[in-house]
Amino acid sequence: MKISAAVFASAVSAASIRAVQQTQGLPLAQFGEVHFITVEDAIAKIDLLGNNFTALPISTKEHSPAAFGEEKMVTASKANSAAAAAGDCANPNIRFEWDNYSTSDKQAFVDAIQCLINKPPSGNFSPSKNRYEDFVRLHQSYSPNIHSRSTTQQTHKFLLWHRYYVWAFEQVLRDECGFNRAFTWWDEKKWAGRFSQATIFTNQYFGTLPGPTNGAATCINNGRFAGLQLSLGPGMTTNNPHCLQRAVNEQTTAQTGQSSWDACMQRTSYPDFHSCVEFTFHAQGHNGVGGIMSDAIASPGDPSFFMHHLYVDYVFRKWQINDVSRRTSISGCADSATCSPLTLDTMVYMGNICGAKCPDLRVRDILNTQQGHLCYRYDY
Repeated sequence: MKISAAVFASAVSAASIRAVQQTQGLPLAQFGEVHFITVEDAIAKIDLLGNNFTALPISTKEHSPAAFGEEKMVTASKANSAAAAAGDCANPNIRFEWDNYSTSDKQAFVDAIQCLINKPPSGNFSPSKNRYEDFVRLHQSYSPNIHSRSTTQQTHKFLLWHRYYVWAFEQVLRDECGFNRAFTWWDEKKWAGRFSQATIFTNQYFGTLPGPTNGAATCINNGRFAGLQLSLGPGMTTNNPHCLQRAVNEQTTAQTGQSSWDACMQRTSYPDFHSCVEFTFHAQGHNGVGGIMSDAIASPGDPSFFMHHLYVDYVFRKWQINDVSRRTSISGCADSATCSPLTLDTMVYMGNICGAKCPDLRVRDILNTQQGHLCYRYDY
C-alpha cells in the first residue's frame, strides 16, 4: 500500500541515506513529522470535515451493564463479584504510572528493554539486527495499514493495533528477558511543555531529551540506552545504521496537555475520538520528542515510544470507562483507502511476535482490556 506523504512526511529515499554507522544525528528533514492538528483545530473538529463517520454501521456485542470503572474502595469479594458479573477478568494486572513505580522497578524495566536489544533477532522480521528491532520492523512493515494517511483518509485500527502491540512487547519482556514486575505507564500530560524535565528522560533511565544540533537530531549518549545503534528507518529504509537520537521541541510538547485530553474526551463516537487522539497528543508527543520519534514509521526505534503509547492506551481505556457501549461496540474505517467498515470481527495482525501468545485476533478480543485476550488495568 502506498504511504501518504501527508502522514509520513519524509521525502528521503532509501538510496539517498548512507548505510554507515552514525555518531552524529541525521538532519531533521530526514525524519519528517507525524501528521497533526492543533488542539484548537480539534476543538473546532477540523479533522472531521469531509468525513461522515456517523453513517458507518456500528458493530455490537451483547454485554452486561455492570461497572467497569477503575478501582474503587471496595472489598476484594465485591470487586470480584462485579468483575464476574461484567465478564471481566477477576485479577487484572495493574500498570503503575512511572512516578508511582519504585526505583527498583524502573531499573528492572529499562534493563529488560536493554536485554531485548542485546538478544539476537528471531529471524522472522528480517532484516532486524536484534530482538528489539523485531518490534521496530513489525511496526515499520505494518505502518501503512495501522495509521491514517490524513484527516480525510483515516483508518480506525490505530488505537486497537497499538494496544495489542504494546501488550505483545510486555509479553516478550517477561518471557524472554525475565521481567517479573508490574508493568508501567507514563502520564504524559503532566509534562506537557516540559518533556525534557520528565522523570523518564534522565541519565538513569531513558536518557535525556536534548534539542537539535545544527539542524540535526542529537545522539543520546546517556541513560540505559546510551550509544544505541539502530538499522531501521527513517521511513521504510533498512540496513541503515544510525544512533538513537532526539530533538525536543517544547512548544510542540505543550500540545499534549490537559486541553488535548479534554478535547478528545468530549467526543462520543469511537471514530471521532480516535481521530482526535491520533492527530493531537499522539502526533505531537512523537513530534515533540523529535528525531526518531517524529518518524511515524520506524519510531519504535526510540524506547520512549512505548511509554508514549502506554499513555495513548491509557487515554483510550479512560474514554471507554465512561460508557459501557464503548467497550462492547465499534465503528469506523478498517482501512484508509476505501473505508471498509470496522467491525468486532475485523482482524488485527501481530505477526506472532510473541509466539502463541500473539495470534491474529478479532477486534472483539482486544476491545476491552479486562476481557477477551487481555487482562490489565491502570492504577488511576
